[in-house]
Amino acid sequence: MSGLSLGATAPDFTLRDQFGQDVSLSSYRGKKAVAILFYPFAFSGICTGEMAGVRDRLADFLTFDTEVLAISCDPTYALRAFADQDGLNFPLLSDFWPHGEVTRAYRVFDERTGAPRRSSYVIDRSGTVRWSVHNAAPQGRDLDEHLAQLRALA
Repeated sequence: MSGLSLGATAPDFTLRDQFGQDVSLSSYRGKKAVAILFYPFAFSGICTGEMAGVRDRLADFLTFDTEVLAISCDPTYALRAFADQDGLNFPLLSDFWPHGEVTRAYRVFDERTGAPRRSSYVIDRSGTVRWSVHNAAPQGRDLDEHLAQLRALA
């Protein structure tokens, strides 16, 4: 898995969240750092656990004046049900159509599964990729490491 290079400008995007609202990466430029978490599938075991972990530690993430954006290729309706079921109170963005366009721009689309790989990026306030990690599908994210990388930007 290659992903984007550190120091690259993060590709801008506008995707719909679980409420049908447009969310653009560029709207955070100059204001907040952004943690982007690509995940394969809503309602799957590891993804559910990871998103619940982010929910449970959301205050820690926001301490660094950061926005957390989680992206999958699931349709917005599935993301709404996922958010409602698990109390996920941060943006879950749908890269459903054109299918995987943003995920491909970040070089984390798995053609075999039609879904994002389990990858994360930390984007600084200027829109630059400062950190990334790409986990194997069965391996959950280390949220402590994500928080450490955000802390380093603060």
